[in-house]
Amino acid sequence: MQEHDLSWVRTEMVLAEPAPLGERGAIAWVRKNLVGSVGDTILTILGIAIVAWILPQVINWAFINAQWTGPDRTVCTTAAQGGIQPEGWTGACWAFVNAKFGQFIFGTYPIEERWRPILVAILFAALLVPMLIPKVPRKGLNAILLFLALPVVSFFLLSGGVFGLPVVETPRWGGLLVTLSLSFVGIAVSLPLGTVLALGRRSKMPIVKLLCVIFIEFVRGIPLITVLFFASVMLPLFLPAGVTFDKFLRALIGVSLFAAAYMAEVVRGGLQAIPKGQYEGADSLGLGYWQKMGLIVLPQALKLVIPAIVNTFIGMFKDTSLVLIISIFDLLGVVKQNLSDANWATPQTARSGLVFAAFVFWLFCFGMSRYSMYTERRLDTGYKR
Repeated sequence: MQEHDLSWVRTEMVLAEPAPLGERGAIAWVRKNLVGSVGDTILTILGIAIVAWILPQVINWAFINAQWTGPDRTVCTTAAQGGIQPEGWTGACWAFVNAKFGQFIFGTYPIEERWRPILVAILFAALLVPMLIPKVPRKGLNAILLFLALPVVSFFLLSGGVFGLPVVETPRWGGLLVTLSLSFVGIAVSLPLGTVLALGRRSKMPIVKLLCVIFIEFVRGIPLITVLFFASVMLPLFLPAGVTFDKFLRALIGVSLFAAAYMAEVVRGGLQAIPKGQYEGADSLGLGYWQKMGLIVLPQALKLVIPAIVNTFIGMFKDTSLVLIISIFDLLGVVKQNLSDANWATPQTARSGLVFAAFVFWLFCFGMSRYSMYTERRLDTGYKR
């Protein structure tokens, strides 16, 4: 019988070793994302050159040479312009933003009553944060308080006239208060209303389908400015004599209906992406129409179109600046209105105010975008192993 020498055979598994330095860490990321090819390398060098040229100028203007405080325009103008800065000075006039900050946030809302919108903001944050955290329980109660109770409480708090609160007319509302009010109501109304319109457009009932198609196509076929102008100027002409309602409320309705028409098409796209087998499976279980839609179809459809839904929300948030056309001053409108203040007439005032407004819009839009990405990852269960 032949004997074999087995002394070279391992008796235990080889321990795992870390990947080479070139395949992990920052070096691997740079090789993969920045210099993976000749084209990537050229674009990387070009991008670094552009950033190196722009970034120092931005930092100098926005931070190093910026004027942060001051009583009037003299702190943001050169000596030749009647100010205190040296000749050739250029920098952000954040003193203007600091002096007008209250108006940028509240408009001409009475200073002694500004605790009311602040209280509304606190209530909004207290209800919104638990709603956005998946592990917090009682989402149903939270949604009722956020989307039903809060708007009613906020309306009476902001408008006054009850519980001894002084009346504050909506023409005195302005700034970020108007922007967030229009956006929140538009978002809260457009998604459920758009979902109903999408279901109606796919309905087999001819009258329901026709009405939904007419509404969606009519609203999507005209600009938002036209909708706002009609709601503000033309609508009162069709009402009985002596019957009218608040201009701000008309703008809320116009923005909400406009966003709902676009949202309907987004949701309809999600419904069309659901395989036919899902509908047949729900029918085989004996589910009714609303059970099938609410439990089977809509959850999948809405998950598929989360990016498009949030994109519509972001677009609507930015479009609120168009209410300036009907003399409602949102954040951008208040900033532009204050640019005509002679006490702050400097070459840097407009640039600083508009940069501030752009940063605020970007902050909210970026936050919505990041939460959308988080929600997509959390709900992306289709390909998890």
